[in-house]
Amino acid sequence: MGDDMDKKKITNMEVKKKNRNEVFRYICKRGTVSNPDISYNMKISLPTATQITKELIAEGLLEEKGELQSTGGRRAKALSAVVDVRLAVGLDITKNHIALVLTNIVGEILKYERIHQPYIPGEAYYREVNERLEHFLDESGADRDKIIGVGISFPGIIDMDKGQMTYSHILGVEAVPLNAVSAFFSYPCFFINDANAGAYAEGVHVDAAERFFYLSLSNTVGGAIFDGDELIQGKNFRCGEVGHMTVVMDGEICYCGKKGCLDAYCAAWHLSDAADGKLEQFFCLLDQGDAEAAKVWDSYTDYLAIAVNNIYMVLDCEIVLGGYVGSCMGTHLQELWDKVAGRNTFGEKEPYVKTCNYKVAAAALGAALKVIEMFVSQI
Repeated sequence: MGDDMDKKKITNMEVKKKNRNEVFRYICKRGTVSNPDISYNMKISLPTATQITKELIAEGLLEEKGELQSTGGRRAKALSAVVDVRLAVGLDITKNHIALVLTNIVGEILKYERIHQPYIPGEAYYREVNERLEHFLDESGADRDKIIGVGISFPGIIDMDKGQMTYSHILGVEAVPLNAVSAFFSYPCFFINDANAGAYAEGVHVDAAERFFYLSLSNTVGGAIFDGDELIQGKNFRCGEVGHMTVVMDGEICYCGKKGCLDAYCAAWHLSDAADGKLEQFFCLLDQGDAEAAKVWDSYTDYLAIAVNNIYMVLDCEIVLGGYVGSCMGTHLQELWDKVAGRNTFGEKEPYVKTCNYKVAAAALGAALKVIEMFVSQI
């Protein structure tokens, strides 16, 4: 009986946290709202909406700004977020670079910087990254007392239950304790997989966040499912790892040691290697009608179309292309869609593949947004 009561309390607390975060996101997206507006559009009771906004006002995250226009009856109080009350930092760590973002409490990017910083496992690396972060904040003029934390995204499997990055091929590490990384920074840290972070930025910072699959096409291929304002993590925190989905039986050898994985055909380097290691240059060549670039792109999109069709057949949802390739693809998306449509059994006419909204800093922004979510949930 006692255990059941404890579980019920935990469940109620989780629901309360989820509702609070969803209400805060809604207000951030809409700008100015009222409690009746929140209640109606989010399908929660008016007393619940009012209680949540009272808590957010008490914490200084919301403020009343007069009254909204009324078509009849009593005017509702206008509520909006206090955008500069808190700040969050996002840090995206990759094989050769780090990306830093500073955001306000509603997730607007105040400053962004990408720095060449090759990953070298060890304390010296994290000390240098922290120095870069502190210099970044100095240049921004940010009030340090307002910073609620640093979200750090890694290209690896982040197991929050074990508190470690269990594996990252691209960084060449495994079983990295997250608390050991946190120790080098002056602020509370939150860790997230880079594809999950990109999906989170895409989902919570745009309207109509229904289910979609975020396909990250960078130095490795990854993915994430965003469903109903939250990430689907999976039993082992590996949900969405489509880079190791087989697209060719007994095909090319993947870095994981298996054959025929999507990563062996659609990692970004397959394109950049055809342009002196520069992905942007590859797409410039493609735009100029370069025959060799066109041949490489044709092969690349053959395999990518297989993957996109497979994902769509399983999830039946929109697919967002992110990462380095998704950010650069631009007008060449149509060429991919033509191949995807040719494979689709059901003949959908409306494209269900699109490129990402955030062409730069998606993972860093998503990491910062997760910090904001954690902060709001703890109120």
